[in-house]
Amino acid sequence: MRLLNLTRRLVLAGGAAIALGLAALTPVAAQTPPGVLVVGQVAEPQALDPHAVTAVNDFRILMNIYDGLVRYASGTLEVEPALATSWDISEDGTVYTFNLRDGVSFHDGSPFDAEAVVFNFERMLDEDHPYSDTGPFPLSFFFSSIDTVEAVDDMTVRFTLSEPYAPFLSNLAYPTGLIVSPAAVMEHGSEFGRNPSGTGAFTFAEWRSNEAVVIEANPDYWDGAPALQAVVFRPITDANTRVAEMLSGGIDMMVEVPPVALSEFQGDEFTIVEQAGPHVWFLILNMREGPFTSQLVRQAANYAVNKTALVEEVLEGTAAVAAGPTPPAFAWAYNEELEPYPYDPDRARELLAEAGVENPEVTFYVTEGGSGMLDPVAMGTAIQADLEAVGFDVTIETYEWNTFLGRVNPGLEGEADMAEMAWMTNDPDTLPYLALRTGAWPEEGGFNSGYYSNPEVDALLEEARSATDQDRRAELYREMQVIVQEDAPWVFVANWVQNAVTSDAVEGFSLEPSFFLLLQDVVKN
Repeated sequence: MRLLNLTRRLVLAGGAAIALGLAALTPVAAQTPPGVLVVGQVAEPQALDPHAVTAVNDFRILMNIYDGLVRYASGTLEVEPALATSWDISEDGTVYTFNLRDGVSFHDGSPFDAEAVVFNFERMLDEDHPYSDTGPFPLSFFFSSIDTVEAVDDMTVRFTLSEPYAPFLSNLAYPTGLIVSPAAVMEHGSEFGRNPSGTGAFTFAEWRSNEAVVIEANPDYWDGAPALQAVVFRPITDANTRVAEMLSGGIDMMVEVPPVALSEFQGDEFTIVEQAGPHVWFLILNMREGPFTSQLVRQAANYAVNKTALVEEVLEGTAAVAAGPTPPAFAWAYNEELEPYPYDPDRARELLAEAGVENPEVTFYVTEGGSGMLDPVAMGTAIQADLEAVGFDVTIETYEWNTFLGRVNPGLEGEADMAEMAWMTNDPDTLPYLALRTGAWPEEGGFNSGYYSNPEVDALLEEARSATDQDRRAELYREMQVIVQEDAPWVFVANWVQNAVTSDAVEGFSLEPSFFLLLQDVVKN
């Protein structure tokens, strides 16, 4: 209880610092104690159940509480052992047999074994599972190729797939593949997301809504006890407030630093950390109703938005203009011949006239913040001005991040004509399969909120995910990118280089291409 009381005082002190106007002071030494890392997050988490959430904001917490069978090796998106020490893959690519790590327990004391793994995947995939009602599990799409998962013995588990599925190991390393405690799910049911239990480097301590999530060091962690005593994740949705807290010493680390604030952290008191990764920021266009049912109007929007100005002026050069749906960080699958839509307002006006559309009215959903969303209000305002300059009549509606997701993810029909969005992904399959495929319309459980549908794209994606030859996969993804760019279901805006800032009391921290925060080796002096 002593540590919980300490972190409670930290949160109250941080809030008081802002209330007293300490944001206007020059940077001061961190006020947080050694061994306790206070992280400024962009939003309140939705849940602490890795199977039930979709936002990187939540993943940044979850990756420290749970482990998967495999994980991404530090600094890469290459898979290495975690709760599985090794695995075998059948010659036809449909059977994966994992040898599990012995002697590991969940934080609640229950054993990690093959039956626990079976429970996790059947909970997500089997509607008749007794705990399937503890969902929904929106990214279970990642594992739709699984036919069966079975415990061969206590420490061996076998997955049989319906067909070869190239991203399978990578998806197991993603948060949706993290292994939760069956005993904790059975105990807490639908409240498991507020009472998490994994096998990770940190154990869950408490969650005070809109104040903090507190996790504490797991001294018995199989991969070595963390250096930190505890981590406090504080949701600070307003970017200016996060900056003020960082400058005043109320937090030790801040993720997603607004580009305009980077210059404030150039002194010796702070360290700015950057890392490239697969990120794309775009506008979802509603293709079911309204003006964007016309391809010409969608293309007009792509020509109308000055992406270079957004990247250079709003984002201060921290991103590059996006050419299509696949981030260039996936170098092997990226189509380098694809050129971004140029800024050409005259061409945009011509396309609107060709479509027979005059002053189309557009409702535009903008978020106040959120993981990977960069500077969404400023970007939304600039986009509104660009669109209105060529004849669109744009009305912005702004929402808090979790409210925003609740309106956008179920689909834009009856809601809006256009919405901001950003994805940070682990494989070239992930974003297009979950957000551009006909079978991923929201009513089918996917994230194709604009209802894009092209049978040719569907076929390319299906073939690419089952192709075992990477060169063939790359060829299919590059072809897909050309078609999607021409169809223009999105306005393709930016690919970001992620950043964070830490105080000089923090050592051993680096960002990952996966966009996760991995804090096991971090030291707080």
